[in-house]
Amino acid sequence: MIVLKPRQAMPALQFHSLQDNWSLAEQKPAQFTMLVVYRGLHCPICKSYLTELNRLAEDFSARGVNIFTISSDTHERAQTAFDEWKLPKLTLGYGLSVEQSQALGLHRSKGRGLTSIGIEEPEEFTEPGIFIIRPDNTLYWSNISTMPFARPHFKEILGAIDFAIQKDYPARGELV
Repeated sequence: MIVLKPRQAMPALQFHSLQDNWSLAEQKPAQFTMLVVYRGLHCPICKSYLTELNRLAEDFSARGVNIFTISSDTHERAQTAFDEWKLPKLTLGYGLSVEQSQALGLHRSKGRGLTSIGIEEPEEFTEPGIFIIRPDNTLYWSNISTMPFARPHFKEILGAIDFAIQKDYPARGELV
């Protein structure tokens, strides 16, 4: 498994989204790009997580942070999530591949049938992760998980971004 290190270049990332194609190399944020990987339509925790992110999207934008969300869902499942979860302020990507997941050091899981909300899990899907990326496309901060539970709260991430910008705080965890 690859472990991305802060201060190192991110992989060349290009994704399909419901709005347009998205490329990390084309991002020109004032401060950061925040890549949020979610499990998919089947995940009730992802619904509440992305709903919270949608609510705070303008707060991130005001701090110079571009947001991109993605899952390994199909276009149809991503569109359903976008519509049913009411996420108009988010750019929703889809089709995160096994290779892309591996390049990001993310964990993958095998589907187990219907979830608690009655939606079938895909045969395979990627577990959640967050990547905060500097404008030069180097990793600043990341958090990956093997479970849908206990993710960083977006309000706390906003506070951390405020601190990092105000104090010009360096990326940490860079040692091999």
